Amino acid sequence: MLNSLLRRIMIPAMALMLAGGLSASWADSDSNGYVEPSSSHPETARLIARLLAHQHFGGLSIDDELSERVLDTYLDVLDPERYYFTQDDVEEFRNHRHDLDDMLMEGDIDLAYRIYDRLKRRAVERAEFAHDVLDGGIDFDTDQTLELNRYEEDWVADEEALDRLWRQRIKNDALTMLLGGEDEEQTMEMLRSRYTNVADNMKRSDSEEIFENYMGAWSRAFDPHTNYLSPRNSEEFDIQMQLSLEGIGAMLRTRRDFTEIMELVPGGPADQSGELSPGDRIIGVADEDEDMVDVVGWRLQDVVDRIRGPKESTVRLRIMPGDDSDSAPRTVTLERNEIALEEQAAQKEIREVERDDGTHRIGVITIPTFYTDFAAAQAGDDDYRSTTRDVRRLLDELKDEGVDGLIIDLRGNSGGSLQEAVDMSGLFMPGGPVVQIRRSDGQTEIMRDQDGETVYDGPLAVMVDRQSASASEIFAGAMQDYGRGIVLGEQTFGKGTVQTMVDLSRFSNDPTAETGRLKMTIAKFYRVTGSSTQKKGIIPDIGFPSAFDDDELGESASDNPLPWDEIEAVDFTRIDELGNLLPLLKERHDHRVADHQAYKAWLDELGQIREARNRTEVSLNRSVREQEREERNEARLRKANEHREIQGLDPLESIDELEREDGPDTLLDVSSEILADFYLLKHEPQTAKRWGLSSNDD
Repeated sequence: MLNSLLRRIMIPAMALMLAGGLSASWADSDSNGYVEPSSSHPETARLIARLLAHQHFGGLSIDDELSERVLDTYLDVLDPERYYFTQDDVEEFRNHRHDLDDMLMEGDIDLAYRIYDRLKRRAVERAEFAHDVLDGGIDFDTDQTLELNRYEEDWVADEEALDRLWRQRIKNDALTMLLGGEDEEQTMEMLRSRYTNVADNMKRSDSEEIFENYMGAWSRAFDPHTNYLSPRNSEEFDIQMQLSLEGIGAMLRTRRDFTEIMELVPGGPADQSGELSPGDRIIGVADEDEDMVDVVGWRLQDVVDRIRGPKESTVRLRIMPGDDSDSAPRTVTLERNEIALEEQAAQKEIREVERDDGTHRIGVITIPTFYTDFAAAQAGDDDYRSTTRDVRRLLDELKDEGVDGLIIDLRGNSGGSLQEAVDMSGLFMPGGPVVQIRRSDGQTEIMRDQDGETVYDGPLAVMVDRQSASASEIFAGAMQDYGRGIVLGEQTFGKGTVQTMVDLSRFSNDPTAETGRLKMTIAKFYRVTGSSTQKKGIIPDIGFPSAFDDDELGESASDNPLPWDEIEAVDFTRIDELGNLLPLLKERHDHRVADHQAYKAWLDELGQIREARNRTEVSLNRSVREQEREERNEARLRKANEHREIQGLDPLESIDELEREDGPDTLLDVSSEILADFYLLKHEPQTAKRWGLSSNDD
């Protein structure tokens, strides 16, 4: 989740001929403030090229086709919403689209710095233009609209078209702030500062940041999980992995001019607040009771530094919701704290389901991430915490409490320790292979459950959603392949690749040089059936509607994902054959939810979320915008309260309350009903017969 990028090298005559020569406008560009590659960057660039070409799992060649992809990726990184470059700029850059591969192998990266220099000059021009527009006053009585999602848009033709686009952007930025409660004078001053910050921060970008962006474009051209980390961001990565720094527990990135939340660390202050979600954008930061500072256009590291602070101090964040680009900003107050492993740990609860034969108790174990306390384990602590150890303890407790079935809830679990996913699988099966790992050299490793002990052998369901990834997919896939349990929910993320972190200083001619690291994909995961989890993920046995389409979230929505494929299956023995039960379970589920008021209310809320996300064009008329927002908020609050009333919960008074409150978990209720059916089919022969399943069918 993260990234950002020093002394110019002279381009050899041969390289100039290869590239076709730089245009006159580039050669004559204002050298004031021009940033050059550092003396170590050419060697580091060649080293990264060699590692990618020879060690990456994808086996791609560094050639003209890849060179063209890298240029497009680099331009997308620098100007993702097409607010700075014109079509003339882009065509000029694309004259060199087949040269980048040859230049990289020569250690020639000057072109990347020239492109960045053009971006920097465009940003200064745009800031000056924005100030002129603001000084002239803004007319909000208009029939204009603005397309907010410009990632797939073409670059505008020329500077005149860019001026028109920026007038619309400025008007939209002003409207968003005004409708969020700011007064007009304050709004205009904040916008002047914002556009100046964008330009100033681009001018402050050093060689390391530019190099990281460019090598990141090369890395991500191989696959979305391969990336280059500068020395500065390598240190940041170590801090994130240790989870020991006082902060809010969120992983951030820069997108457009905004700082966006990529991921919430389970158990961290941001996660526990219930007020923040991945995709939300941080537009302001205030320490304790200080004035809010607008941070749009700031460098990521500067925003991170401002958010951090002493343990148990508070920070206020001004948040623009990510699920609806036209929502009003809101302020969230968080107490900084260390991320305690206890807060990430698996938790249990019991749900009750009424049936004709009585009440069935369904145990639920929620696992936010696959974790292990490596430090305690290496120190020889016999009681170190891990997912498997915690789940084993919770299973013993639930068995003592007399549950009839168990749900493992992996919704939102983006992975973690692979070994923990394998070990936890072993709690539910009597040994055997769990996952295959195929490496870039063609060798395949099989990871197995070794102890042969089954801790829980009762009815089992695994809940997943679009954000369940990696280790979550390995566990869910193993339970499905062995027939050990049923999988409920959405198609999972589809991250079936393995990365390693390569310290580039190990390969440098100067071991004292700070060269950063390369996170590189070196292997893929395969199920015991031989099917990859890459792109396809895990397909649930009984699916629930999703707020996301395949092209919006998941591996298949990423740029340059590795393909899905299959390898030879490994020998394994299925524990149970559930295929004959699944159609009946699904039929009963479909019949039940057809009259399930809470489920229908949840579907209505889901529809609103999808509609809000798909609405990417907004009016630039103030009265129209106000009316549309008021109507949407009223409809959203009404639907949420209808859902809460069905569940016996008190209604909420405002949209702000809705942002802070966790809604009823109707999907967990529905899943508990399915598992109660599953229990009856497996353990009550008369029920199975009454439902049309003969005793010898299972």
